Amino acid sequence: MASSAISPPEAAVMPLRLPRQVGIFALLLVCEFFYGWAWNTVDVLRPFIREALGLSLLQAGSAYSAQGAGALVGAIVIGQMADRFGRRRMLATLVIGYGVMLLAGVVVGSYIQLLAQRFLLGFFAGASFPVVVGIYVNLFSPTLRGRLAGMLNATFSLSIVMLGVGMSMVSGEHWRLLLWIGGIPPLALSFLTFALIPAGSTVDLVQRATTRLPIGELFVPDLRRQTLMLAAMTGLNFFGYAAFSGWLTTYLTGDRGFTPAMAGELVAWQFTGNIVGGFLWGWTADRFGRRFNAIGFGIASLAIVGYLLAPSDPMLLKVLGLAYGGALCSSVIWGPWMAELYPSHLQSTAASIFNWGRIISFFAPLITAQIAGTFGMRTAMFTAAIAFTSAAVLWLMQRETLVRPTKA
Repeated sequence: MASSAISPPEAAVMPLRLPRQVGIFALLLVCEFFYGWAWNTVDVLRPFIREALGLSLLQAGSAYSAQGAGALVGAIVIGQMADRFGRRRMLATLVIGYGVMLLAGVVVGSYIQLLAQRFLLGFFAGASFPVVVGIYVNLFSPTLRGRLAGMLNATFSLSIVMLGVGMSMVSGEHWRLLLWIGGIPPLALSFLTFALIPAGSTVDLVQRATTRLPIGELFVPDLRRQTLMLAAMTGLNFFGYAAFSGWLTTYLTGDRGFTPAMAGELVAWQFTGNIVGGFLWGWTADRFGRRFNAIGFGIASLAIVGYLLAPSDPMLLKVLGLAYGGALCSSVIWGPWMAELYPSHLQSTAASIFNWGRIISFFAPLITAQIAGTFGMRTAMFTAAIAFTSAAVLWLMQRETLVRPTKA
């Protein structure tokens, strides 16, 4: 692929010293923590939000849909703005944006206000992934990017754990305190962004004047097939996750007959696998290449089949859940890999392809619910294995981007 035909001329950029590089990545880790905190309040605090606003189950669940829709729009819009006007500015904008929108949840007093607040929170939070990817892929060498992604993945998971701990420490009437805790620090982080990331540096990379929108460049003839295949791959990933993980507690407490407490314990093992798997697959992607991690989706598919066919032995299901959660994290490399597949001035826009798959996730619950109603919940959840296997095939059909230095 001759990227010179589609890349605008770029001015010289300012290199960064190692202490500044480490400081910037530390900033990204802190931002990732509060992004994860803000994003997951829609699920973790759902019982409190529902009671405070008098919502039905459907209304409470639709808040996540509003947030997901905002994330799709934000990833596309702000991802392009980051490539056009600089990632430094856009990181500061999205961090202060999701901080303010989380704080707005304190004064939300109706269902309509909740939908608007969650859409706007999703708009800013959804842009975090493409903008952060566009920054850290330019901080260190390509052979470290997978491990950097693994650290960010673990930080996001840690935020969920800490949010759960916080929920257990506050009484029901003081749940809004968790919105304050998660919303105020990002306001300071947005200013720290300007202090740590120099304008015009290698991680800022402002796109020079061009008549084409960044997203339009993803669909030029040389890149169109690649872009569509990546979008399909991410869509299958979201479908698979919704088809299995989305129905898992319902399946465990319904078809399997476990208590809610035991179901929660079984699901927790998946999060453990998620954290450990992020580090493992980040290392394999740096060692063996980005396409190597497609093996993880194959393992996840086998774990799903084993889970659904296994007897109701809690320890066996814990092990299978651990394997599923760990294998699913093989996609931790997708952000850097998608950025590497495109010219440097399109890295944030390219990373936003990950969020395009959310369109599929909007329909996955409806499709799987129809299958469950006709053929049973287990059959519906089997479609997750098909989705992940299909995504792995599309993954392997893409080109490898990791080039390791050769020894003389």
